[in-house]
Amino acid sequence: MHVQEWLDTVPAAAVYAVVGVVIGLESLGIPLPGEIVLVSAALMSSQHTGVNPVVLGVCATAGAVIGDSIGYAIGRKGGRPMLAWLGAKFPRHFSEGHVATAERSFEKWGMWAVFFGRFVALLRIFAGPLAGVLQMPYWKFLIANVLGGICWAGGTTAVIYYVGVVAEDWLKRFSYVGLAAAVLIGLASALVIKRRAKKAQPERQDQPEAEPVGASE
Repeated sequence: MHVQEWLDTVPAAAVYAVVGVVIGLESLGIPLPGEIVLVSAALMSSQHTGVNPVVLGVCATAGAVIGDSIGYAIGRKGGRPMLAWLGAKFPRHFSEGHVATAERSFEKWGMWAVFFGRFVALLRIFAGPLAGVLQMPYWKFLIANVLGGICWAGGTTAVIYYVGVVAEDWLKRFSYVGLAAAVLIGLASALVIKRRAKKAQPERQDQPEAEPVGASE
């Protein structure tokens, strides 16, 4: 079942919980479709379903920050053996190549890798655990984690919500415009046909009547 269709079947409180938990688990290092769930829920909030976009954004941000912090703690304690274990369990996401790419990003960008990692699917899963494995000072990680969580989760919720509102309003206006255009096209077509019919009538009257076949014999 489509994510949004499933979310439509549960109460608003459950939507908030699902969004927070899924994003939290994804941030912790478990490959789940956090972004898809958030976008679907934010779109729902723009369609008068009882889902409050502010509460949704807060829950998404909380899930992102808490999940990343837990992932950091696990990575700091588990170290590189944990990455090897994750690679065996989730080879598509934690392969040696993916880990190496994420590690180079962290070594080059530091705190910014945690912040901007929120906006990249691969780094969003790696950010917390890998920051812990690389022994990034927690205060640096926490600042980047909180700011990244607010910008990504809150920003995504706000953007999708307003896009949904504008799209709904535009579609309503388009329906009225389309109806008006159809009426105008219909009237114009009727006038053109009527005018051509009047023009063709005198031409028929001016033409000589055709003699019956065999009349001249």
